[in-house]
Amino acid sequence: MNTHRRLERANDNAAAFWLAQARVHGWQSRTRPGLTAVRCARTPDDAHRIVVTRPYDEPAALEGELADLLAEWSTVRCTVEDPYGGLDLSGLGASRMPLMAVMVRDPGPMEDTPAALPAVPEARGEGVLTVDEALDGDTFAMVERTIVEGFPLPARQPWVRGEALPAGLLDVPGWRAWLGRVDGVPAGTCLTCDDGRATGVYWVATLPDQRGRGVAGAVLRTALAHAHPDRPATLVATALGEPLYRKLGFVERARTCWWTRTSAEPGE
Repeated sequence: MNTHRRLERANDNAAAFWLAQARVHGWQSRTRPGLTAVRCARTPDDAHRIVVTRPYDEPAALEGELADLLAEWSTVRCTVEDPYGGLDLSGLGASRMPLMAVMVRDPGPMEDTPAALPAVPEARGEGVLTVDEALDGDTFAMVERTIVEGFPLPARQPWVRGEALPAGLLDVPGWRAWLGRVDGVPAGTCLTCDDGRATGVYWVATLPDQRGRGVAGAVLRTALAHAHPDRPATLVATALGEPLYRKLGFVERARTCWWTRTSAEPGE
């Protein structure tokens, strides 16, 4: 699979990840070839999400389309994922974030990971770490809280059950959640989204008081071993997370540019 094809698989998976949330939350969404937009609407100023999924020939035309959409949706805050790096959204009041790596792990087994869940307990410093899949609403709520407080998601704090991630997401085909616990207490988590072509990894989070104990690595190894290891796995890595992902077999295939806007008024 060439680099361009890998990138498009990652883009499509990200679009599927956000569209699933739109369906469960009841949010408005819009899709066309090359673009997916979700009007996240828990609160009036919630950040809308836009994912560019295919190359574009005329950046100015796409910038104009995005300006029209943001106006139509009365968007205050948004994040636009531009994997091709040709857009300039500063005129819409958006700021360009540092480039991040789009990483892919080719299909294959994950070594040193048990075939059954929950994972065999292993000693981690002063505690015992286990990893299992969230299969019920109460466990999924623990996953949600760990993401809100550990990722973190400041806009969702203080945590309210079901506000960020409703339990209905467990019923979405391909959506799975993984929870690591130290001595039975939630410590870290991630989500995976399998769209039939790739498995995307999202919201890898460790609670602040559990960091440095190998929790994220254990959670990811378990997720990758059990969430369709026969498909490529994709993720977007921050600079902080890259070293761990490389150890787990992920390779950078492209760099993506994200734009964020926090106000409806340019320059604010």
